Order: sequence, then C-alpha cells, then structure tokens
Amino acid sequence: MYLIRIHNMKFHSHIGVLKEEKVVGQNLQIDLMVKVNAQPANDDLKTTVSYADFYPATEAIVTSSHADLVETLAETIISRIKRLDSRIATVQVKIKKQSTPIDGAFDDVEIQMEG
Repeated sequence: MYLIRIHNMKFHSHIGVLKEEKVVGQNLQIDLMVKVNAQPANDDLKTTVSYADFYPATEAIVTSSHADLVETLAETIISRIKRLDSRIATVQVKIKKQSTPIDGAFDDVEIQMEG
C-alpha cells in the first residue's frame, strides 16, 4: 500500500448557500490524499495508479458544480477519484473555501472528508 498526495490545487467555483456565492463564486484550494492497494514494481506505469488523472477529474467536478454544501463537493470528488482505478482504497479530500462571506477576520474555511 502507498499514498499519493496532491497539495493546493486551485480552482474557482460557484458553490455555496448564498446567492452571491453562486453568482460571483469563490476560490478553493483542494488537497487529495489517495491510499492505493498496490505496490509499484519494475518502473512500469501499469503497476501504479496514475495521479495525472486526479487534477482533471477534480477540476471537472469543481467547475461544473453548483452544490450548496462544500461537503457535497467533497463527497463527489471522493466518489469520482475512487472510480478512476479499482486499486484505490480510500480518498481523503481537504477543501479550503476562501473569501467566505462570514463576518470576521480569517483566512479560509476548511473541511476534510474521507471515503
């Protein structure tokens, strides 16, 4: 078993409960940690899970989603990444939602889910 991590993928999305979030949108940073049930061998791509597929799969979901909840977005990403390869055991996703329309001084709101 091994882990693949991708940090700080950056996207613009139109998710959220508030109308402004759906219209104007906000920036997201997404981290993935993918646990793989395999051991790469002999420098052969067929023995590994291609992490090159993770970014475009995540991007397609984020740019087309109009979900209300960031948790819904996370669950959709987890499901899609797991379908890429049967050797993927679990996917952990962290989503940082920046410029969240909440009164107060803070950098972002972050959720983390695993499935």
